[in-house]
Amino acid sequence: MLHDRVLVRLSPEEGERRSSGGIVIPATAQVARRLAWGDVLGVGNSVRNVKVGDRVLFNPDDQLEVEIQGEGHLVMRERDIHATATERTEHGTGLYL
Repeated sequence: MLHDRVLVRLSPEEGERRSSGGIVIPATAQVARRLAWGDVLGVGNSVRNVKVGDRVLFNPDDQLEVEIQGEGHLVMRERDIHATATERTEHGTGLYL
């Protein structure tokens, strides 16, 4: 990856979800403007806050898609990432918003 770009693999959908009230929402239901979690596979040399292996929260509708060895991935700028969840805890809890 070059400059401030990040390569992300979308996390697999979990299928059915439940609302806070207990209503089952099928996997085929359309949800408008929902953010998604993904795993970082590569970062450019200007990326500061995201490392390979981190989980990131972003809007998948605004990103560029690329296919690598038959798998779909997204390419985005670091500034398009809304949050990072990481196993590294040197700066706190591991979830940064």
